[in-house]
Amino acid sequence: MAKWADGTVLVAAVAVMALGCAQRPSATAATVEDKVYTVTPASVTVKAGIMTGEVTELKVMERVEQGSNRVVSPAKLTGTLRLKNTSANQTVRLVTGKILYIGAQGQPIELEASRNEPVVKFTTYGNERLDPGQDGTQSLDVEFPAEALKAKKLKEIRLELAYIPSPYREESINFTVSIGAGK
Repeated sequence: MAKWADGTVLVAAVAVMALGCAQRPSATAATVEDKVYTVTPASVTVKAGIMTGEVTELKVMERVEQGSNRVVSPAKLTGTLRLKNTSANQTVRLVTGKILYIGAQGQPIELEASRNEPVVKFTTYGNERLDPGQDGTQSLDVEFPAEALKAKKLKEIRLELAYIPSPYREESINFTVSIGAGK
């Protein structure tokens, strides 16, 4: 029994020395920074059918590891989209918006295979319906192709809006009433 106990103590001592006392290189956490690309112009006016508005505060941002420049979070286009229904007699229900990045040769620049299509969904914020004269604001936060970050690759950004116009009418209804004596 003493041999068994001595063996156990010896194994434990070797394990402590090998695992507990060995010096490991300290891992330094890599610093991640936001790399912001300016979009020129940062603000543009837009018109599509009975919709007018503006896109403001445009910028592209990606997160990169400082030193190695390894991309931690791929590039995204952010900004604010403000639309106004200029129709006098139609309500507009905004369905969706699709963003296309057009290269210098006039062809779309595709996103990497692992990334989501740059779509603007209006229903999540409750401002998908615009009556005549009404406006609404939507945040943009969509994927941006890495290829478009290279100098002179991106020529324009196209926003394709899908909306449903429907007749808008206001009518008055009059009905005759009388008030009885109070009790």
